[in-house]
This record gives sequence, structure tokens and C-alpha cells, in this order.
Amino acid sequence: MSNGKRELWITWAGFGLTLAATLLFAREGVAILLERAARGDAGAVVEQAIFLVLSFAIFWGSFVYLLCRRGYFKRLEAHRPVSDEELEAFLLDAPPVAFLLPSYKEDAEVVRQAIMSCALQEYPRRRVTLLIDDPCNPTNPADAAGLAAARALPARIQAQLDQEAERYRAARAAFEARCEGGALDLAHERALLAGLHDEAASWFEAQAAGHAGRAHTDRLYVEQVLLSRAARHRAQAARLRAPEAAQTTADLARGHALLAARFAVELGSFERKRYANLSHEPNKAMNLNSYLDLLGKDLREARRRDGLHLVPTEPERATLRVPDATYVVTLDADSILLPDYASRLVHIMEQRGNERVAVVQTPYSAVPGAASLVERVAGATTDMQYLIHQGFTHYDATYWVGANAVLRRAALQDIRIEVVDDRGVRVAKFIQDRTVIEDTESTIDLVERGWSLLNYPARLSYSATPPDFGALLIQRRRWANGGLLILPKLLRLVARNPLRPGALRMAFFRAHYLLSLALVNVGYLAFLFWPFEESIRSAWLPLTALPYFFLYGRDLVAQGYRWLDLPRVYALNLMLVVVHMGGVLKSLEQAVTGKLLPFQRTPKVEGRTAAPAGYVLMQAGLLAFCLSAIPFNLASMNVAHAAFSLVNGLVFAYVLCRYMGLPESAEDVRLAFAPAVASARARALRLIPRSARLRRLAVASTIGPID
Repeated sequence: MSNGKRELWITWAGFGLTLAATLLFAREGVAILLERAARGDAGAVVEQAIFLVLSFAIFWGSFVYLLCRRGYFKRLEAHRPVSDEELEAFLLDAPPVAFLLPSYKEDAEVVRQAIMSCALQEYPRRRVTLLIDDPCNPTNPADAAGLAAARALPARIQAQLDQEAERYRAARAAFEARCEGGALDLAHERALLAGLHDEAASWFEAQAAGHAGRAHTDRLYVEQVLLSRAARHRAQAARLRAPEAAQTTADLARGHALLAARFAVELGSFERKRYANLSHEPNKAMNLNSYLDLLGKDLREARRRDGLHLVPTEPERATLRVPDATYVVTLDADSILLPDYASRLVHIMEQRGNERVAVVQTPYSAVPGAASLVERVAGATTDMQYLIHQGFTHYDATYWVGANAVLRRAALQDIRIEVVDDRGVRVAKFIQDRTVIEDTESTIDLVERGWSLLNYPARLSYSATPPDFGALLIQRRRWANGGLLILPKLLRLVARNPLRPGALRMAFFRAHYLLSLALVNVGYLAFLFWPFEESIRSAWLPLTALPYFFLYGRDLVAQGYRWLDLPRVYALNLMLVVVHMGGVLKSLEQAVTGKLLPFQRTPKVEGRTAAPAGYVLMQAGLLAFCLSAIPFNLASMNVAHAAFSLVNGLVFAYVLCRYMGLPESAEDVRLAFAPAVASARARALRLIPRSARLRRLAVASTIGPID
């Protein structure tokens, strides 16, 4: 039995155990509810009803995970990657692709790696554009230097690659001239082509040797983008030199064409904020939208009263021409694509039967080898999301995950709308920016118009994970903000045709994705603060969760982690409870006020990102509550809830000590309150008579400052 089939049987066993335990728990819980109703105890009935609703909301997540695990292994079993030969034949006439990298105040080296991972794609017709979103006229010297570095980066990389590309263009032209001149010495031609592959390998090896960074992201870039290509070229050279090599003239021509395309790429940058007639909304969606609306247009700059405009014009008057593209690849500036990302994913899009596929992606993986514990464990949850999203595709419930994706241009045009922004400027929207999870809402727009989405079952992209609590807080709070706002759109989509094949199944998975962070975290806080003593004593309750945790741990190990990381993931999720609730409350705030919330980018800074003091104090408050609840629960004979409080108290203690750090947490709180303390001191000092202040200053000059 193959490993995939074995895992499918294990998944079904876990599903059966979970279902049985859930049904037995339900029978017991409903019996308690009916018994309380018979007693006429309305308060106890409401309490039990709430407990059951929250429990089943959590069970929903277990069933989604188990079914997605099944879908993941089913897809792995069925997956047959296209051969290199078929892929090479496809690339000879592949459609054009535009790579778009939105960037806001990113580190230049981080952006350089992302650009290089696009520029060195094994795909012939590609154009890479850095969408710089920094303020155009910064007053801060550091911001000005960062903007100058971002503007110069594409041209620097272009010059570097052009120099190498010229060698292979010349070699191809010489080969074609020899073909026209008469019969070829195929053995000699193979040797020449092998030498060119050796030269390409040497270039990649030299780039790797000269790379200065030593962080885990640098190691990934060197190994997967540079050295993997060097090894591939060395292997190709060896195959060409092998005595049994049987290369025809057509094979050699294809080899020269692909090699000439390896370094032939057009790079550029674009800054929408330079133009008064483009959107200036501070979010990634509108940065992408502004450029997407320019594809295929000839444009010129025009100075008007309100500033510089970018307007359509005739080709001969154009100062900016944006080539059209059949597909668009979007990539966050802190992400890296493996060299065959575009070739494999565009090939999928071009297959017969996939004409209505709007998005194909490989959900990004965490960069391996993180030094910080928080980054490593948060990365583990990212890698597990990869499994879940593969399962979503099995059930036709894929969500676009925006760190990277291949987008069909025709599908984007299909969901294009025009709106007037706050400045009175008419702008186009392809990707929704009503929420900060713009890719999720755009998924529903695409599905509503009959498009589908796919996850490719291979790890072809990687993205950085925040290395500390402060940065992780901003990222995960943003992820939790928007699901409740998008849910009505999904429900309306399903309600229009609930009997359509697969509609309810799709809703089962997609609705959970939108609701899970709200349901699970509300449920956890309810269980923590309210002693549902009689109900949580049920022996069936832990059995409903046992298969989930066992299989989750098993999958962690399969992804390269350890069983010890399972409780660490649990601790991370508890740390993020207040963070997720912050995002959920922001969604509710937007629903009530109708005001768009600002997009908060995940910070990329040297050192540590400070966390808001309120979140630090809430973590400490949850620890204090858990520990203080233990004696009260024991005094009330709520033994099960006392045990629950003890376990979670120990977890919160671990969170404060290992994930957040006690010194760092104290520093975050001190920094937050320092302005208030300084202001209070200043006010107090103004109330002291002048003579008393002079005496204090005289004392301070002799013994130091008085606090």
C-alpha cells in the first residue's frame, strides 16, 4: 500500500472516531438540555444551549481539517507532474506573463531576491515590474534613501542579466547561421551547447558564492534559486556530452532557444503615487489595480493643475507603453518563487478544460531554518495551511491566497468595476479593497461569475514569517479582519442556487474559512471564563478532539517538524486569541460604521517589532485569570474547569516567557506608558512653586536626577 493510500485509511479512521464521539457527545448534551428544560431552569437551558453551539462550531473545524486532509492525499495520489520534455515544448510558444511585485518601504536586499526569483524564471516571455508604493517625496533621509534604492534596483538587475543574456543570444544566432549554411556536425554542436550550459552553471555558482547574506531566507534563495539552476545546467551539459546522446537539429535549436531565454527579461518599476489621476489608497490591492488597468495601453504624462497625470495616447506620442499579458503573476516583495513556478502553473492554465480557471497558485510555504522560536512555530502553521488549501481544491472550494498567484487576465477583466475614490478620481478595481483580505473577497467575485480556482500540489513558493510577537500580531490581526464582512456575499451566492451540484459542499468549506477565527476564539474565551462544569466533564468531549490533534501532529512531522511542535502550535494559537479577536472586532466596527479600515502592512525591520501594550497586558491578564480561577473552581467543586484553567495558565506562562519574552514585554509596556508618565511629571513640575523647583534642580545637580 502506498503512503498516500495508508494516510487516506488513517484519515477515514480519524473521521469515523470523531463522528462517533460527536454524536455521543450530542446525545449526552441534548439530554442535559432537556433535563434542565424539564426543571424549568431557563438560565441553565440558555447556558447549555450556548455550550452546545460553541462546541459544534469547534467540531466544524475538526471535520473541515479531516476532510481537507483526505482531499490533500487524494490530490497527491492523482498528481502526475508534466515531464521536462513536454514543458520545454510548451515554453517554445508560451503566452506572455507579467510579474507584478507590490512593494512598500521594503529592504532592498529582500526585494532584490524576490525580483531575481521572477527574473530567473524558466519562462521565455516575461516582464517583471516593481510597483513601488513608498511616498514619492519623502522628507525622512532614511525613507529617501530607501526609495532611491528601490528605484535603482530594476535597472541594476537588468544590466547584470543583459550582459549574460547577450552571450546566449549571440550563440543562438551563430547556430542558426550554421544551420542555414548547410549540414551540421551534430557532435560538435552538442559540445558547443554543453559548453554554454557549463557557462550558465558557472554564472549561477558565482552569484551564489558572492551572495553576502547568511540568514535562512538567504540560504533558501542561494540553494533553490541559484544553486539548483547551476546543478540543472551541469546535468544538461553532462547529458549532451554522453556518448549515447541522440540530439537532432531540432533538439539543438530548442536547447539554444530556451538557453537564450534564460536571462532575457524586461524589468522596470512603476509608482502610482506620482500621478494625481491614479488611486492613492494605502493598500496593496489598489497598488496592483492601478497597474493592472494600464496593461496593453500607450500612455504619456501630462501636467495639470492638480498635478501630474498619466493619460492614454497614440503609440507614437507615448512616453510609457505597458505591454499586455495573457497572465499576471502577483508576488509579495518578501516572497521567493522557485524557477519552474511560472512554467508549471501557466502550463496548467493552458490545458484543455481549464479555460475557466481564473487563478492557479501553490500556497506559499514558510522559509525553513528560522532562528526564532515564534517564527518557526508560526511557520509550521503556515505549512499546515498549505495542506488545508490543497484539500479545498479537492472540494472545489479554493480561496485565492494573495502572497503569490497566476491570474488569468481575462478573468480579472470580467470582475473589473469602476468607482470614484475619496479624492473624486475615477479608478478601476479588479481586486477588491473593501477588506484587508482582498484576495478572499475577490475569490467570491470570480466564483460568482463562473470562474474556478486551483491549488497546484507542489511547494513552489516561499514567504517570510514574522520573527516576533509584535510583527506576527499585525499580520494575524489583519488576516482575522474581514471574514465576517465577506460572509454575506458568499451566502447570497449560495442562496441564488442552493441545489446546484456542489454548492452546499462548497459553502461548508468556504463559510468555515471565513468564520473560523471568530467562532474558535469566541468559543475558547467562553469556555475559559464560564465554568460549564457538568458539560465539560463529558468523556466524549476530549475524544472529539483526539483524532484532530493526532493527525495534525502526524502531519507536522511529515512536513519536517517534530511532535514537540504540536503543543507549541497550541500555545501559539492561545497567544493569538486576543490578536484574532482584535481583528474580528475591527470587522464588526467596519460593519457598523461602514468606514474602511486602514491597511496595516507587516513590518520588516531590523531587530524586534514592539507590540502594543494592550495586547501584552491582555496576555498577562489571561495568565492571571487562569491561575486565580483555579482555587475558586476547586472551592466550587468545578474540578474539570479547574484543570482546564491550570493547563491554560501554564500555556500562557510559556507564551509570556518563550514567545513574547518577559524583558521584551516589560519594555513594550514601559515604552507605551512613557509619554503619559513624562506628561504627568511635566504637569506636576509646573504646579511646584519656582523657588521649590530651583531647590530641586540644585539637589539634582549634586546627587543625580530625582524620579
